Amino acid sequence: MAVERSEPTYRLALPEPTTSFEQDAEYCVLDLGQGWTEYRFHDYAALYEIPGLYEKLFYDILQCQSPPVVCDALVEQLRAEGVDPAGVRALDVGAGNGIVAQEMRSRGIGKVVGIDIIPEARAAAERDRPGVYDDYHVVDLTALDDERREAVAGGGVDVLTCVAALGFGDIPPAAFRAAFDMVAVDGFVAITLRDDFLTDGDTSGFAGLISSMLDSGELEELGATVYRHRLATSRDPLLYRAVVARKRRPRG
Repeated sequence: MAVERSEPTYRLALPEPTTSFEQDAEYCVLDLGQGWTEYRFHDYAALYEIPGLYEKLFYDILQCQSPPVVCDALVEQLRAEGVDPAGVRALDVGAGNGIVAQEMRSRGIGKVVGIDIIPEARAAAERDRPGVYDDYHVVDLTALDDERREAVAGGGVDVLTCVAALGFGDIPPAAFRAAFDMVAVDGFVAITLRDDFLTDGDTSGFAGLISSMLDSGELEELGATVYRHRLATSRDPLLYRAVVARKRRPRG
């Protein structure tokens, strides 16, 4: 499903590790042959347009390990609950260029549908991992009409994944809630969040949202683990929490 990665035709550099940045302010500089240009890490559209850059930056240099960690945890829970991965349809929110979908496919997940808000992500997935998605929708989850919602969820959603895409405004709580509402009752949810986004001091809105879902009973946590998502540009570890849960009917 993945195309062979070619050697990059650019020069890439990171800030000195003595300087720390908040994650959504991290950047690299790139020379494509016309001099150095700054690229913010969260300017995904620009990153995806350069073949191989996303993997080179986040996986080769900064050692991101979220997709395999989350997909291992998801499949472990599916099997523990007696669910055959081959029979589920997964909705991958914040799909990007298909890295998470590829990990799910390699673990036997039967169908995967991607959602992202930027068309550059879908183009990159088609370029880098052709065929990894059964369908891919470029859509704003906070502005779905009935027709678009049916197009996304009409085949049923058994699993929702959202890996390393929550908590910085890229996918706000309202968008996650809209995706969650598409999941069938007793379906599975596998997400990652930076660990401090689930504390009382959180300002992203996700601590309150996840807590309310757990309190209402509509989310049943099956397992969670804190792990190193990747290195920051300071080379310090960024700790995330991977959570696998089941959607239930709210109590009362």
